[in-house]
Amino acid sequence: MPRALEGSQAVARAVGLCRPQVVSAYPITPQTHIVEGISRLVADGALHCEYISVESEFSAASVALGAAAAGSRAYTASASQGILLMSEVLYNIAGLRVPLVMTCANRALSAPVSIWNDQQDAMAVRDAGWVQLFCADIQEAVDTHIQAFRIAERTEVPVMVCMDGFTLTHTLEPVELPEQQQVDDFLPPFHFSRTLDPSRPLSMGTLVSPDYFSEVRHTQHEAVLATATEIESADRDWEAATGRGYGGLLQVRGDPGAVTGILALGGVLGTLEDARDEYPECSAVRLIKLRSFRPFPVDALLRACEGLEDLIVLERALSPGGPGILWPEVRASLCEMERPPRVHGVAAGLGGRDIPLSILPRLLSLSGNPPGRFRIIDLEPERLPREGAHD
Repeated sequence: MPRALEGSQAVARAVGLCRPQVVSAYPITPQTHIVEGISRLVADGALHCEYISVESEFSAASVALGAAAAGSRAYTASASQGILLMSEVLYNIAGLRVPLVMTCANRALSAPVSIWNDQQDAMAVRDAGWVQLFCADIQEAVDTHIQAFRIAERTEVPVMVCMDGFTLTHTLEPVELPEQQQVDDFLPPFHFSRTLDPSRPLSMGTLVSPDYFSEVRHTQHEAVLATATEIESADRDWEAATGRGYGGLLQVRGDPGAVTGILALGGVLGTLEDARDEYPECSAVRLIKLRSFRPFPVDALLRACEGLEDLIVLERALSPGGPGILWPEVRASLCEMERPPRVHGVAAGLGGRDIPLSILPRLLSLSGNPPGRFRIIDLEPERLPREGAHD
């Protein structure tokens, strides 16, 4: 039966159902409620695991790495500056092909200081070698964490589950939590083929000379690409068990026959869906929810864009001085089409700025026009600093 749960508490319970053996925890807004919820499960005796409070996000990632390498199902979570402090270890985890799961409660990066939501933190480590799955609502976040453990453990590629800070972590929604037996049937006990064992000494992450480094990176690249099959399989199997599926790599919503599409990551898809009801004249739009940012689902995206004349890519992150982050990847992928749509790139909602329902007609006004340069679409000109003015 659905129950109203805060997103962080729902995720904490979902992680608990996966029976992690080691959880490393360090608080940072807006992630704190997740590890706080897990600690409560441990204190109440509902979850039996080694719960380790560490002194930094760097340590949280390091503990999770060591635990998984030693043969334990491991989990951690962070956000924003915490993700940056973890970044060295995140690259090591992926390069060592150690299977573990972490939550990124998406939050803007400093400076200036912001505790509110955008997706800059996950984008900052997009090249670390992790699978990155973005969730549109709390129910998807619950189910994706359970899928993530299976994906990571079958492929030996770590998985980062990204959910919008505050928008999802601190709001309440009716959520269906699966039964423990459902999760146990879906997720077998942890197994890592290269578990560190004193009786079988081996080295991980040793020095690699230039003679072999390209081959190592190629192997890692191919391994991340190969996770696409397991992402789709896990989603299909979970849907068969629970009736809830999320399209695997991406999901098309709205009018499948529309000639204009909007592609986005995360919770803004809910805003766009509500906007279609608010603006009936804008209902003929194909919404593409990109669930997997890494691996980037080129083939699925090509299928989703068949028949489109315009595709608007809405980002909640920025590459200062560059042409966006998501937009160039989408454009490059669609070059394989015989008649690719015009691809328009915009950013909105940076630093937690509200994205109102009126964003939909504004986005659709780009249709039919030649794609301009990437820009922030929701700027307020009167708030821009005057020429020559300094903070």
